[in-house]
Amino acid sequence: MRSSLRNWRYREKTGTQIKPEQHLLDANRNIRELIEDTSIPTSVRAELSAEFEEISSISTKLRNGEIHIAAFGRVGVGKSSLLNALLDREVFSTSPLHGETKGEDRQHWQTLKEGHVVLIDTPGIDELDGEEREQLARRISHRADVTLMLCEGDLTDSEFQALQQLCHSRKAVLLVLNKSDRYTEQELRLLLQRLVERCHELLPPDRIITASAAPRPETVIRVNAAGDEIETVRELAPETAVLKERLWTLLEKEGQTLAALNAAIFASELDEKVATRIVAARKTVAEKIIRNYCATKGLLVALNPVPITDLLAAAGTDVAMVIHLGEVYGFKLSRREASKLLLTISAQLIALMGAYWGMNLVSSALKTASAGLSTALTATAQGALAWYATYLTGKMAQTWFSRGKSWGNAGPQQTARRILASLDRDSILKTARDDLLTRLKGGS
Repeated sequence: MRSSLRNWRYREKTGTQIKPEQHLLDANRNIRELIEDTSIPTSVRAELSAEFEEISSISTKLRNGEIHIAAFGRVGVGKSSLLNALLDREVFSTSPLHGETKGEDRQHWQTLKEGHVVLIDTPGIDELDGEEREQLARRISHRADVTLMLCEGDLTDSEFQALQQLCHSRKAVLLVLNKSDRYTEQELRLLLQRLVERCHELLPPDRIITASAAPRPETVIRVNAAGDEIETVRELAPETAVLKERLWTLLEKEGQTLAALNAAIFASELDEKVATRIVAARKTVAEKIIRNYCATKGLLVALNPVPITDLLAAAGTDVAMVIHLGEVYGFKLSRREASKLLLTISAQLIALMGAYWGMNLVSSALKTASAGLSTALTATAQGALAWYATYLTGKMAQTWFSRGKSWGNAGPQQTARRILASLDRDSILKTARDDLLTRLKGGS
């Protein structure tokens, strides 16, 4: 999936012409591959269930050829009214009280030019006690193919930051100065100039548009035949012609490409999340496996009555651990391959920990010469050292597998140094001794 997005960006840079229909097919194929990927663990799918549901809906949206346009902005800027004006009918709920829109409302925009455009209303982004609704509004706008960012004057700091986030996320954004009927012609010209200057690094001038979704009624005074003045109120039609024209120009020129690119971006984001979760899940499982083999190795060494052969007898435990770790990371190793990896790891650990291996062999010798409590104490110490050595071996193997069966640029020696430097040896040895003593007491 990430390579697909990179290919898209490469086409942009090189100017390669791809038909919009091909963009849609490519995006939907990549999304289906991600949805149907059987290598994604069930636990990861469960953890990202909301994202997978959303990407399934995006796949349906692409198949239906839908293009989504979301209205976004502060409470009271006229988002619902503007969408109603575009539809030429009252569909989205409006109220003189701010904060009428509580959730996500959507409506198909049926016109002669296009029948698959969906208008989406969102809650305001600055409601009191409305953090959840604001998050919903931002999430909807982030997923929409086109976002209408509404304002009713010069942008506040929070509005400008929101516009920056939308534009930096590769959104197709139109900044709509709504309620333009409140200003004189000169005031409106100056305000529009101010918005163009302030947003010049974010939007081209033709993406900044004035509109009046619900103009204030006009008071009309006429004089009748008797010379009396009669005051009446006249409703004014919404002023959205320029916005409609800009929208249709944008959709006819780039609509399908925008929908496909937006889907590809979301899929790439989900792909990254899946990869992160898989890495974390594998790390957790690998840690449990390593500690289980540490305990097995430690007990085997502590209880083995033939001391000089303790380490050799327990070597099979390390081979099994390496094979098991390989399976966690998707690699199937033979015993020969696992043994070869262990030789590489052991060579580095022996070079860096010669003193500890020497202590282990001394403990092995003492284990034969001693008896009673001394033997038990020495055996536990030797078992703890074996526990620790196995832990280091496991962490080295885990690192190798996590890098795709490679030591990377660091090489095995530097990898070993980094792992040793990152661990608290005394703490691990204490954990090992406590673990072994608990197991030995439980088995006696």
